[in-house]
Amino acid sequence: MRKIKIIADSTCDLGQVLAKQYDIEIVPLYIVIDETSYKDGLEITPEEIYEWSDCNGKTPKTAAVGMDVALEYLKKFDEENTDLLVFGISEEMSSTCNVFRLVGEELEHAKIYVIDSRNLSTGIGLQVLRAAELAASGMPAEEIVTRIEQTRDKVRASFVVETLTYLQRGGRCNAVTALVASALQLKPEITVQDGKMGVAKKYRGGIESVTLKYAKDLKEELLKADSRRVFITHSGSDQKVIDSVYAFLKELDYFEEIHITRAGGVISSHCGPKTLGILFYES
Repeated sequence: MRKIKIIADSTCDLGQVLAKQYDIEIVPLYIVIDETSYKDGLEITPEEIYEWSDCNGKTPKTAAVGMDVALEYLKKFDEENTDLLVFGISEEMSSTCNVFRLVGEELEHAKIYVIDSRNLSTGIGLQVLRAAELAASGMPAEEIVTRIEQTRDKVRASFVVETLTYLQRGGRCNAVTALVASALQLKPEITVQDGKMGVAKKYRGGIESVTLKYAKDLKEELLKADSRRVFITHSGSDQKVIDSVYAFLKELDYFEEIHITRAGGVISSHCGPKTLGILFYES
């Protein structure tokens, strides 16, 4: 029986505990500040990113995993009878998946399967954990890839942002640009569809009330979701806000697992502080 190793780029935002629990190898992407590249999750924190951004009035650039770094990580598992399942952030947002494919051509022994998550943050993480569970059940790699790709459009990834500034500077969500002129107190819900970010609902008010309203607006969808797990992923939200969303999800008495994770440097660079999302699989 062939071994399976699951690898994901750092934008999956699973955090150290879940990555270790499911034996997921995390490969860092880059945050670029003043021409210096920092490995996401290893060499710079979101707080340092925010401080630099606020002081300089700019948003850091982010970059795909380097060929050398990808090769370094993948070679660790380049063994006979090993299949590597590699998850990357949406190819609409990054060239990371293509880097993994190119590096995979240099591996001598392992078979590599690169999966375009068509998502970001724990919208990737949900797929990674599902793949890990399927692998643990004994399902072969080819079948896991098929299953993940058939259901990836059922991932519901959305979040509300406290400020439009970071998304506007980063240019990753074109719909945000059209909102900026009338953005006084506007806090949009950003959703991921077809691998791209877009604006859904538009909220006004303080981030605490907006975030809970956003959560409650998802109630109908949440009660029809895959009940195995749901993620609350944030980029430095106040604990009171996180607790209120967690309490709401807990009161639904529906999900087996409610995970709270902190977004890493790449995601935080684009969404800014106090962003919070609820992410789950549609059933």
